[in-house]
This record gives sequence, C-alpha cells and structure tokens, in this order.
Amino acid sequence: MTIWSGWSLSLSSTQAHPIDDPMKTILVVLFDDVLLLDVVGPIEVFSLANRFLAEDQRYRIHTVSVRQGSITASNGMRIQADWSLDEAPTTGHYLLIPGGPGAYLQAPSDRLLTWLRQTAAAVSVLGSVCTGAFVLAQAGLLDGYRVTTHWNYTERLAQRFPALSVEADHIVLRDRAFISSGGITAGIDLALTLVAETHGQRIATEVAKTMVVSLPRQTNQRLFSPLIQQHGSASPAVLAAYDAMVARLHEPLTIERLAAAAAMSARHFARVFVRETGLTPMEYLKRVRIDHARTQLESTTLPLKAIAHGAGFGTVRTMRLAFIEKLGVSPNQYRKQFT
Repeated sequence: MTIWSGWSLSLSSTQAHPIDDPMKTILVVLFDDVLLLDVVGPIEVFSLANRFLAEDQRYRIHTVSVRQGSITASNGMRIQADWSLDEAPTTGHYLLIPGGPGAYLQAPSDRLLTWLRQTAAAVSVLGSVCTGAFVLAQAGLLDGYRVTTHWNYTERLAQRFPALSVEADHIVLRDRAFISSGGITAGIDLALTLVAETHGQRIATEVAKTMVVSLPRQTNQRLFSPLIQQHGSASPAVLAAYDAMVARLHEPLTIERLAAAAAMSARHFARVFVRETGLTPMEYLKRVRIDHARTQLESTTLPLKAIAHGAGFGTVRTMRLAFIEKLGVSPNQYRKQFT
C-alpha cells in the first residue's frame, strides 16, 4: 500500500498470497474520504504482531479499493490499494471496514455493497472501525447485531438503521462473528482484541507496549461524549425549561419549577419533555449537572465541594454517586484523567 501527498510515504504490506493460506488473511477496504488513521491504526497492530510471531503464524494484510488506481483519504492523502474490487478475492479470515466521511456522508456504490455481502459470508470475522459501521449497515449485514461507533454518530446510526442495536458506551464491542469499535483510535483497540483472540494476551500486550498504548483501555466512550446533545428542533417550551436548568443549576430544581418555566402543567410538561428528548426532566437535569461538573473538573482547580454545589448536587457524595452511575468513574478519577 503506497500513500503520498506532496511528499511520499510507503507502507509496504506483505506480498500477495493465496487466500487459503493457513496464516490469518486480513482484508481492509478503502474508499474515497476514508479516515486514514482508521486504516493504518489496525494495520500497524497486525504488522507489529508479526514481529513476535513465527513465520507460519503471521498475518497477511491486504487492502482492497473500490476501483483501480488511487483513492483520496479525508486528509487529502492518496492511497494505492493492493487490489481493486474486480481483482480482490471474496474469501479471507478478517474483513475490516474503516470509517470517515466517505462512510457516513456518502452512499456506498452498489458494486461495493455487493462485494461486501459476498465476502462477509466467507470470512471468519467481520469488523467495522469507527463509522465504518455505516457501510456495513447499508449493505444489510448488521441487522440484529449489537454495534458501536464513534459517540458523535451513534444516534445517527440508530436512526438510519433501526434494525441495529446501537450501544454508545463501548470502545470495542463483540457480537458473534462481528466486532465494532467506537472512536478513531479505537481501531487500534479492535485490532489488539483480535490479536489477543488469535495469539493470546501476551502477544497483544507486547504490541500494545511497542505502540505505547494501554491494554485494555481503562475507559469507555461515555468519558468523552457529552451526556446531553443539543436539541435544535426542540419546542420553545422545552428550550425554556432547559434554559431554566442552566440558569438555576445550583438550586434544588423540581419538575414543578421546570414546568412553570415552560408554562405548562407538570404532567403535560413531563409528557412533552420525554417525547422530545427521550429522557424524563429530572434525568435530563441530572445529566446537565454532570456535564457542568465535568467542565469544571477539566478547566478549574476548584475543590469538589464547590463544584458539587455549583452543579446543584448539594454534596460531594451525591455528585460522586451520579458520576459513577453515568460515567463509571468518580469525580476525582475523572479530573486525574482529563487534567
């Protein structure tokens, strides 16, 4: 695989081998506007693993492009794949689909979707890196599967493909012969998981140490994603309630006070709020409090007591319980990780 953009960088994959080779064969699909790190991150993991493996156990890594010639990644660099779809085999051990704008903004070609359906039926493991799940979902290959993707795109994936069970918390999620990863660098975690499955934890650990990454990653996507998404299409009443939450966050807000801000009865307000946000007003308020406290933990040196008071938790203990429930870490642990 050759990559260039003004200057030249060559990443040499192994020479072509028959797909029935007993070594693990990995096919990585390329397309225009692919995110380059989604491609090279997993490839580097498998390439480094080969340093620790006997020759007859090594991975064979091949890239497949939707057409002959080069494709242009989302960062402007051009990539030359080993095979075009017309040349590529439709069997292998691992089939990995990276993400990028070309995965979630553009409709895959019918040729690619047909090739994916044929190949997915003949591989041992099907995998998506970050937003690569959109391509596989478009091909109809993920219906009924548990799937993760980058936290910023989980809602979009779930809305476009309701037959999927989209889970936002995971860095790597395994469901039968399908494996998916969330976030951009999570493709490295996905590949390390596959190395551990194939060759054991020791080899995966050696690769992780070489790459200076943690294994396993001691976190999940909840730590990075805002718990509250912006609701630009919300009604004026719900937006008024949200504004009241932010303005009076340090106060002991009740559903009656929020309903008054929305000029509704408490019962009607609760129904409207759940319909528009998917959360009860008090659950939404708790998440607003957590997001506010997170910002304070990241950007200030205020003591926990002051942050808990300003976010409306009242006590450090209440804030700690909310953090552990929603983020899986305490406020102290969160601060240590992000400051």
